[in-house]
Amino acid sequence: MIADLGYAALMIAFGVSVYAVLAAVYGMVRHDERWVTSARNATVLIFPLVLLACITLVVSMLRGDFSLEYVWRVTSLEMPTYLKVTALWGGQAGSLLFWNLLLAAFTCIAMLRHWREEHELVPYALAISTVTQIFFLGISLFVENPFARISPVPVDGNGLNPLLRHPGMIIHPPMLYLGFTGFTIPFSFAMAALLSGKLDDTWIRLTRRWTLVAWLFLSLGLILGGRWAYDVLGWGGYWAWDPVENASFMPWLAGTAFLHSIMIQEKRDMFKIWNMFLVLLTYILVIYGTFIVRSGVISSVHSFAQSAIGPLFFGFLLLMTIFSLVWIFIRWERLRSKNRLDSVLSREAAFLLNNFLFLGILFATFWGTNYPIISELFTGDKATVGPPFYQKVNGPLFALLLLLMGVAPLTMWYRTSLKRLEIMTRWPALAALAFIAILFALGIRSWVALLGYWIVAFAGIITVLEFWRGVRARVKKGEAPWTAFGRLMARNRRRYGGYWIHLGVVVMGFGIIGSTVYQQQTQLQLRQGETLTLGDFSMTFQGVERFPGPDDLIITEATVDVYKNGTFVKTLTPRTELYTRTNQPMTIPDKRSTFTEDYYALLINWEPMSSDLATFKVYVNPLINWVWAGGFIFILGTLIAGWTDPLLLREPAPARRRRLVAGGAATD
Repeated sequence: MIADLGYAALMIAFGVSVYAVLAAVYGMVRHDERWVTSARNATVLIFPLVLLACITLVVSMLRGDFSLEYVWRVTSLEMPTYLKVTALWGGQAGSLLFWNLLLAAFTCIAMLRHWREEHELVPYALAISTVTQIFFLGISLFVENPFARISPVPVDGNGLNPLLRHPGMIIHPPMLYLGFTGFTIPFSFAMAALLSGKLDDTWIRLTRRWTLVAWLFLSLGLILGGRWAYDVLGWGGYWAWDPVENASFMPWLAGTAFLHSIMIQEKRDMFKIWNMFLVLLTYILVIYGTFIVRSGVISSVHSFAQSAIGPLFFGFLLLMTIFSLVWIFIRWERLRSKNRLDSVLSREAAFLLNNFLFLGILFATFWGTNYPIISELFTGDKATVGPPFYQKVNGPLFALLLLLMGVAPLTMWYRTSLKRLEIMTRWPALAALAFIAILFALGIRSWVALLGYWIVAFAGIITVLEFWRGVRARVKKGEAPWTAFGRLMARNRRRYGGYWIHLGVVVMGFGIIGSTVYQQQTQLQLRQGETLTLGDFSMTFQGVERFPGPDDLIITEATVDVYKNGTFVKTLTPRTELYTRTNQPMTIPDKRSTFTEDYYALLINWEPMSSDLATFKVYVNPLINWVWAGGFIFILGTLIAGWTDPLLLREPAPARRRRLVAGGAATD
């Protein structure tokens, strides 16, 4: 059967992975190029083998082969085709197989791309990334086998988890998995530098774009996950500091700190040890995040079921951490930088403070996420912390980070004059203060909101001024404004891509402050024809209808008319969905969205015996669409920053460092 072909491909891929590591190590020890080349070829072969396994599993789901436990668990006969395909990553075993596919793809591309470029590092990187592959393939084969059989064969399947029956299922999980697996490549090359003793910035130059790609996908996954939660979970928000959300957020924080820090090593040959720790931390958090999601050790609204793979993940995590730390300490003296910070008022110091703030947020998030384990270990009771903890601890740290984001571009390498910094920040600070005065005059009184808006306005004004200065300099040379702007982007992609990212963060900051501080909500039971009022809005209940949906679905849909200041704006149809096969309910909101706010309505309860009586929960979320708009700008900036000039790639590292330190392509 076709499923047997998939299992055989997976078995062969596991054997090939083991061979690749052994051949690479043997070839390097014996200085035999033939074995090393054979290891590279074996590593490249892993990808088509795992791809074949994935294809056979998808075909089995499309054909409704319920003799496979995984197919029975996540699909059903009447489930739409697109959901049958995306169910590949809709359950434990399938998502781990998909993880293997993406990791094999990244490793294959890296080996093909860099084999001749840096032959000193690539064999070591091959061995490290393939060790990670062996672990995940072993999990898929011996613990969470997607081709495991069941008997007797059911006539139909359970169907996908209702939370995952959404178009976001097509793109959100793959983005997170691409981000997670992508960070394996920078880690592998960092370890290759340690193992080979080639400790210059070559490994950073080779992996900068890999890091950006992984960071881009992880950023997309976080943004799309927030949108998915907002559209599907029905609690009126987009981020709840859920353990699984945090499991993706923590490696993003470490990866962001790493992306900033490696600029210092490139330009001033500093922070080598620090960068090794950061890339290790990012990789470890990727594995740890997967451990949280797969093991069920911490309860979560969208965690997978509990599994026996937790101890295996923990063991692998411990092994890789010890191995990496040992090699960092072996190379400690050679990693020491000859350069030191010349001033606390310098770009190097600003980047270091940036790192400390990111790691502060990371530590607080890690503590809050793992507090149930910590409390149970020391007290015997499993306690949890909620969003208020994260808001109180991480809120001020994010505010300082935004403030630094505004100031850092104004600093200079080596040393910055305090007088110069004062002159450069004076007018942006006053302009931001004038903006706050306007908001105060318009009735905004919350000091938290006013302080937050001042910080994001200050950072935004400075960022816009950086664009303006660059364009003005080119216009003075005779270029038209739009031509000057385009060429500015093309010639300084890393720098101005970073500024676009900062603008995205500023726009998101406005949305986050508005939707957090000024969110309004109410819940009320209404009879048909009655009206609910919230802020400037009123909502009239028109009726409820219940009808069957596709597959095993029963839909209960309410109709409500929404008015703003007495003027009709939209008819909404919030609904509940009941998946009868598993008896799982879902509450699906409907909303009226504008640039300034969302009116977000939920049908909480309807009593069929009293058809004219229903309970609704309603939110008004000011500026929430600025969060999504800022996310779009954020991703645009990442794409610009990652689109490196081919000439820059061919430039020798020492020459590039001298030019960058001189200010030719300062970033961030």
